[in-house]
Amino acid sequence: MKNWQAKYKDRIVSADQALAAVKSGDRIVVGHATGEPQALLEALVARADSLRDVEIVHMVAMGPAKYAQPGMEKSFRHNAFFLGGSTRKAFEEGRADFTPCFFSEVPRLFKTGAMPVDVALIQVSPPDEEGYCSYGVSADYTVAAAETAKVVIAQMNESFPRTGGSRIALDKLTCIVMKNEPLIELPPPKIGDVERKIGENVASLIPDGATLQLGIGAIPDAVLLFLGGKKDLGIHSEMFSDGVVHLAETGVVTNTRKTLNPGKFVATFLMGTRKLYDFVDNNPSVIMQPVDYVNDPFVIGQHDNMISINSALQVDIMGQVNAEMIGTRQFSGIGGQVDFVRGASRSNGGKSIIAMPSTAAGGKVSRICLELDRGAAVTTSRTDVHYVVTEYGIAELKGKTLRQRADALIAIAHPDFRGTLRAGLTKGAKSLVNA
Repeated sequence: MKNWQAKYKDRIVSADQALAAVKSGDRIVVGHATGEPQALLEALVARADSLRDVEIVHMVAMGPAKYAQPGMEKSFRHNAFFLGGSTRKAFEEGRADFTPCFFSEVPRLFKTGAMPVDVALIQVSPPDEEGYCSYGVSADYTVAAAETAKVVIAQMNESFPRTGGSRIALDKLTCIVMKNEPLIELPPPKIGDVERKIGENVASLIPDGATLQLGIGAIPDAVLLFLGGKKDLGIHSEMFSDGVVHLAETGVVTNTRKTLNPGKFVATFLMGTRKLYDFVDNNPSVIMQPVDYVNDPFVIGQHDNMISINSALQVDIMGQVNAEMIGTRQFSGIGGQVDFVRGASRSNGGKSIIAMPSTAAGGKVSRICLELDRGAAVTTSRTDVHYVVTEYGIAELKGKTLRQRADALIAIAHPDFRGTLRAGLTKGAKSLVNA
């Protein structure tokens, strides 16, 4: 859009001027993950002394989350849908809250007024010729927050990728803060021997032409290492990262056999390095859509051969998955795991996979257990789980009795714990599986 700055000059302000619109008692929704508007949050925190009881809502915070640090509790209270490294301690110490919710349903909270939005802090690209800005790397719930907020404050960043799909018109922005700065980057994880073996096992379940949902971390990246011989894979995923870029560049991911949106990468947010951001920038094959579309199980299930790959902290011998808690400690969140597990189960030829190392705590604890930790929530129910994969093999649980499930899961547990698990079945846990 030519001369847009002249037309909207009254909306272009400094970050301090823009954040003056925030009032005590407001609920603020912040753009997600690497789409976090860093300059706006800095200006907000600078106003701490003049604000009281401001609620700050988002999922994963990739920045320092200064509003959640000790001493900020009178001014700000963080409400998380998913805890991360910079916000976990605040929740544990009672300075923040956690709201359980499927990722796909977060936008509905804003749209229905269950969680009314006073202010949306978002990050956008400069406008295109039609006067629309891209949501870049964060469509997810950010779109719904911007559409329902009373005040929309946007950091416009020339380094922000322009992606296809969701976009917002300039006249929907209450304030525009021009601030160019590098996006938050997530370096590639270290992949060890255990992750490589898990990746190899998972890859064996993926047929040519499959559409993939991948999480983030060493295991999803390890899976990608073993897909080099596959053909015509597609991406319909909550997010994707740098590893998918390599498969696209080498012709493994083509998206040509996708049932929905053929030829297109479909995601709701992105996290990675500059390599990823450069790949998606002005790339007509990349579509970013809100999470209530991307993670909708009924949308996911329309893809043939939909493969979802997610991780867990524990799986008990009945197949119940805990992906978010360590005992009574809320460690992360629900995210989109259940959305994609259920979506894949509706797919013709679909498979949902829970992949994890067999042990935790340096080999001292078995992740396959007789019972989940006392106080831990069940993230994915036993009736939803299809495959569980460790470095020791693959357990298929659909259609299996409790006894068969126990046998299959113990067989892929670490050898050091198999005897203990079987002995536990002989004693107190026997009634769980009628072993």
